[in-house]
Amino acid sequence: MSQTSAAVIGQEAVVRSLALALLCNGHVLLEGLPGTAKTRSIKTLARVLQAGLGRIQFTPDLLPSDVTGSEIYHEHQGKSELRFQPGPIFNELILADEINRAPAKVQSALLEAMEERQVTVAGQTYPLPELFMVLATQNPIEQEGTYPLPEAQMDRFLMKINVDYPDAGAELEIVRLLQAEEEGPADAGRPVSPRCILGAREEIHNMAVAPNVERYLVDLVMATRQPATLGEQLGQWIDTGSSPRASIALHRGCRAHAWLEGRDHVLPEDVRAVVHPILRHRMILSYDALADRVSPDQVIDELLAQVAVA
Repeated sequence: MSQTSAAVIGQEAVVRSLALALLCNGHVLLEGLPGTAKTRSIKTLARVLQAGLGRIQFTPDLLPSDVTGSEIYHEHQGKSELRFQPGPIFNELILADEINRAPAKVQSALLEAMEERQVTVAGQTYPLPELFMVLATQNPIEQEGTYPLPEAQMDRFLMKINVDYPDAGAELEIVRLLQAEEEGPADAGRPVSPRCILGAREEIHNMAVAPNVERYLVDLVMATRQPATLGEQLGQWIDTGSSPRASIALHRGCRAHAWLEGRDHVLPEDVRAVVHPILRHRMILSYDALADRVSPDQVIDELLAQVAVA
């Protein structure tokens, strides 16, 4: 994580969220304005892990086969045959750049890969690498010519990370870093073996969570489905609550956060530390909330204020 932070200045929260998602074996949607190091963060992560990176530039004319691969006609020793040519999805890390610029048919090509960790082409199923992670980016300000992600696909992302502009001090460091990189690439440092990531995932998987913490995270998710029970304001803000995937993601995320903090047990603070990126894309806000410019993070802040630890 420190190696990534050294190359991606001013985005410590983004780097930490990427590390959490990697430990949770989950996928990430990064939303931010141009030039906020979304692509750089992903490329740096791939370099640190020495993992294969497949980049897919989503455009309106992209086809599903451009993502998954397709069968190609070959002639070998006088015989004709169809061979499967793997697409860029068959890498360990997948950069889905500007994912909302492709139509739903192409976006859905990622669904099976993200959920089942496999791809089916012409009736044949092909497994994906063990260390497989989709990191998608999208621009929140350009809506013309874009196709909003369907709720089913949004729910398959473990986290939605908001990438903001860096402050003045960090931007000054960025300018100096890029000037230094013009003279030659910086030392990448000691790479992190994918086996280390898989070993950490095993430790996180075996970490126990106290019943009161489990109840707390479930209560937070249930509050998004029954917001009126916590107050009139929340009832007016939330139109549709989070699915059970939110509880599963919170359970995984709080364990990974505790592991990063060097603990073998989970505290309610771990749940609160990961709840924003896990829930912000799993709620549909009402028209009243959108009209009043209430953000998902404001709704989550209110949920945290109203839901107590059991």
